[in-house]
Amino acid sequence: MRLIGINIPDNKRIEIALTYVYGIGRSLANDILKTTKIDFNKRAKDLSPEEISRLKQEIEKSYKIEGELRQSIKQNIVRLKEIQCYRGSRHLKKLPIRGQRTKTNSRTVRGNVRKTVGSGKRKADLK
Repeated sequence: MRLIGINIPDNKRIEIALTYVYGIGRSLANDILKTTKIDFNKRAKDLSPEEISRLKQEIEKSYKIEGELRQSIKQNIVRLKEIQCYRGSRHLKKLPIRGQRTKTNSRTVRGNVRKTVGSGKRKADLK
């Protein structure tokens, strides 16, 4: 089934199937279903066309999703970089932004840098 240009799995409950849309998680999916008065336990394939149109209208009217959301997030990051605040500079350097430690645990952010360290002593040249 397609909803707002995204393929939604047919055999999952609509509460879970809505989370396949970027920007909609479990709690937001529950809020949408409450406002549109659709049963949480209904499967996506069992929705009537009228229920599908109610879902589309509610999502388009109230929420930023998919491309629009990605674009606004990207614009926010560009703004942080332009005003050269701390968070913006961390984005520029591709380091953790939210205060995580970097001495040990930021391998994935730094590109999995593994430097093996020896004893620190130089071995004398053997002749």
